[in-house]
Amino acid sequence: MKLLGDSSSSLLLSLLLAQLHLLASALPAQPRRIQTDFDKLTNQTRHLLKLTQDLLKDPVFGTEIEHNRFKFLPAISSRVSDLSSLEFKPTLSQLYADLKSFEHHFEWLNRITRKHSSVPKLTDMISHIKSLIHSLQRQMVRAEAPRIPVASPSLPPNLAFHWDVVQSSQELLQQFRLFCDWASRVFLTLKSRSPA
Repeated sequence: MKLLGDSSSSLLLSLLLAQLHLLASALPAQPRRIQTDFDKLTNQTRHLLKLTQDLLKDPVFGTEIEHNRFKFLPAISSRVSDLSSLEFKPTLSQLYADLKSFEHHFEWLNRITRKHSSVPKLTDMISHIKSLIHSLQRQMVRAEAPRIPVASPSLPPNLAFHWDVVQSSQELLQQFRLFCDWASRVFLTLKSRSPA
């Protein structure tokens, strides 16, 4: 009987030690996961930046344009020095709203550019924007960051002339390039300040 009691308590002790090991190894996983999530967001944004830069190298975009076609594009008025004052949850919410706005603009422009073979197609760009939005939504849920309502921008149903399509494409891509550059810096900053 004594042997049975010893083996039972030994088994119980082994189970408790195994549980303790599992608990101890699970504790640091949450901060590591958040860090990994922000690495993914940064990498996705940098990939979008490269896609945008590659599209802008197309010879069709070789002219100077006036930036006044899109009234509802997010404006990046921040400086690098402003990164230190960013608040975690509101910044995630604002990036989400800005990305949704760009998504609306690119989807509209993609419908227009289908009829113009000389203008680069935006399907791949839109797919990567949607993927980034999805990753950002997951991070927002974890951080309990509120979603800012994003109204669909008022955009013309069609562009009458090929030159209008080229100019609109170029302006949208240039604005998105600035946004992606800024957003990748923001994600790196938020990673260093992510809540444990």
